[in-house]
Amino acid sequence: MATAADPLAPRKRPVQRRSTATVDALHVATIQVLTREGLARCTTTRVAERAGMSVGSLYQYYPNRDALLADVLARHLDGVADAVQRACDAKRGSPVADMAGALVTAIVAAKLRNPAESRALYAVAAEHGGIELVARTQARSVAAIAQMLATAPDARIADPTATAVFVLNVLLGPIRALLEGHAPPAFAITLDAELTRLLSGYLQADRGRQDGPTQGADDRRP
Repeated sequence: MATAADPLAPRKRPVQRRSTATVDALHVATIQVLTREGLARCTTTRVAERAGMSVGSLYQYYPNRDALLADVLARHLDGVADAVQRACDAKRGSPVADMAGALVTAIVAAKLRNPAESRALYAVAAEHGGIELVARTQARSVAAIAQMLATAPDARIADPTATAVFVLNVLLGPIRALLEGHAPPAFAITLDAELTRLLSGYLQADRGRQDGPTQGADDRRP
């Protein structure tokens, strides 16, 4: 429920199937308006028209445009975090190379499933409570990655949480560069493979740092 303390909260959450369908339609319409007309022209009137309903129906669920945008962004971010969680749960106890491949596949698929949606929501994430939403869902992903890394049979990672923060941001950076047009088209073709190679190498190097004396130290023995 929306309150004075939380103006971005929905008025109510859908419970019945019909209500869920209405909210789903509003979310789809919001993405369509965002991608075709931009954030400045994404008004409640345009969204309602696109969804084929009255603006009054929209206001039954959202007190204002910002609350609607925040909820659309939250659903998108939760979808990415859910994908990360599933991949991490499936690869607990696996070698770090397998963890790296599964994590890359999950994040790339979630972010590039609908590139136009991901691009449009970057603008929303910069305002409308987006910073807090991004921080919340990234914390979820970091926790899932850290828990997975702690179970690697071929690595002893000293600080799984710190490593997970680095891993997540290393993966998200190139994906955003691609979505925002800061990378050549061919970049997308090799993105999965290159990110997997990068992450596997990092985790295996981290493993090496935790495995005890280096070769150089052995060479100095009398």
